[in-house]
Amino acid sequence: MEHFQSLVEQVGMVVDAAGVLVIVVGILVASLKALLPSPGPKDADRYTTYRQRLGRAILLGLEFLVAGDIIRTVAVAPTLQNLAVLGLIVVIRTFLSFSLEMEVSGRWPWQEKPRGDR
Repeated sequence: MEHFQSLVEQVGMVVDAAGVLVIVVGILVASLKALLPSPGPKDADRYTTYRQRLGRAILLGLEFLVAGDIIRTVAVAPTLQNLAVLGLIVVIRTFLSFSLEMEVSGRWPWQEKPRGDR
């Protein structure tokens, strides 16, 4: 059983590392695309596109980080205190995800896409 817990802990750490990597790579890619000259977008459009790319990278990274927390908490140490802390972390990250989604897409996740976006 101890071997299983150690393995699950390592899997959780790998998932966390993937989340951090997604965020860092997303920041780098979005920044490079914003800085390199391109024929199309104007400066205002470039800024909006940059923010959307950053937001998407952060959203995806947060999903990985939440998954890592869930894996470690539920499989390794499912005490009531750890579950309460996990619940608080998930609530905070969910709020951040909703806020970022609103920032990136201009609508809440539960709202329908405008007809032109489908």
